[in-house]
Amino acid sequence: MATATFPSPTTPLQTEDQKSYAAHVNPVWVRLLDTLGMNLKYTHCQGTELYTRDGRTILDCLSGYCVHNVGHNHPHVVAELVAELQRQSPAMLQSNVVEEAGALARVLCAHAGGRVEKVFFCSSGSEGVETVIKYARAHTKRSGLVYAAGAFHGLTCGALSLMGSDFWRESFGPMLADTHEVPFGDLPKLERILAKRKTAAVILEPIQAEAGIVLPPENYLAEVQRLCRQYGTLFVLDEVQTGMGRTGTFLAGQRYGVEPDMIVMAKALSGGLVPCAAVLMTDEIYRSVFHSLKRAFIHTSTFSENSLAMRAGLATIEVLDSEDLTARGERLGNRLRDRLRSALAGYEMVKEVRGAGMLTGIEFQPPRSLAMRLSYEAFKAIHPGLFGQILVMRLFNDKNILTQICGNNFTVLKVAPPLTVSEAHLDQIAESIRSVVDTIHHSTAFWSDALALGRRAMSSR
Repeated sequence: MATATFPSPTTPLQTEDQKSYAAHVNPVWVRLLDTLGMNLKYTHCQGTELYTRDGRTILDCLSGYCVHNVGHNHPHVVAELVAELQRQSPAMLQSNVVEEAGALARVLCAHAGGRVEKVFFCSSGSEGVETVIKYARAHTKRSGLVYAAGAFHGLTCGALSLMGSDFWRESFGPMLADTHEVPFGDLPKLERILAKRKTAAVILEPIQAEAGIVLPPENYLAEVQRLCRQYGTLFVLDEVQTGMGRTGTFLAGQRYGVEPDMIVMAKALSGGLVPCAAVLMTDEIYRSVFHSLKRAFIHTSTFSENSLAMRAGLATIEVLDSEDLTARGERLGNRLRDRLRSALAGYEMVKEVRGAGMLTGIEFQPPRSLAMRLSYEAFKAIHPGLFGQILVMRLFNDKNILTQICGNNFTVLKVAPPLTVSEAHLDQIAESIRSVVDTIHHSTAFWSDALALGRRAMSSR
């Protein structure tokens, strides 16, 4: 019978700077990493691999929540950033036309296709969602906003207003008024709201990442688009996690044949090296905001068009295209899911393996057998996410695999390596997950040790 050993929840901090982080940045985060045995010192990262000071090589199956689509520190992106810095280009003047921004906007619109012609640059996905809210209201002269249950759009108050989770909203006060949640996939309920003609925009993730890698029902996005056109509402897709080739097309919306009025992009846009985000939109929406000289700077952001971020964006798209990473991610992602389904078949706690491109979710369910079910329910009583987090910890400490559970669905393990992942790594991922799942099903020590760890962690709060 397999056994499981767990790290001490009180691993000491290793460096003076880690102590400073705990003192001045986020002590709770340090304590959590210590508890999970995941507080390692990384020396460098390259491609799909993370190297630690103690000699470990970690395979990255999280990609910084879909940031490192082209891999860590891709040499072409790094070279372009170094060259941009050495050029001593006019960065952050705030009174010039940034030519790199024009180039990146042209490339983004060409890759996105459809109806978008204009781009607003900012620094994060949350900031992009805030932009959507303002522009949609300016264009439609309406205030209503519709979002889907399970959505994750960011952690600013505007973005939180488009998320129904109490976990993310708790203690932050009232959100924006006139926002409405509908079930993802429920067209009749959506139409009842839109028919009132008070909704400025419907904001959806084409594939819900943090809800558990939830794919849309057949024709759902196309029907949402049709309803939006019918009732004068803007159709907006949040492609922060699903864009830049992650889901097998440049944008996930392209998988489903839709042409949204606005698109939010971020995360992987700059190769994971410089904060960069973009909101793509139609010319009509743009002119609703920037319609006169006095409004030429009515909506802006300090770092929005800095030349370093723009250069990173251009270089990242060049890598996606030259290495054919989008098609590669689709092909190898399908292969990974096939291997996972085969490897995990027969384990009662594995409910489903699903995804698109190089974005995969493994959903777990309560066990049927009494012994495991009692332990599983004890996990839930301590914290709903404890089972998933112990699974993440075991993969990390036993198999050198870095991944994470989904932020709005603690029963789904997210598997999202860089698009540059090798076939050999796919085998390693599938076998590592199978091995840990087998331990869960056949080791009583796994459950007893994990419950003890969970109780210690909760008592240390």
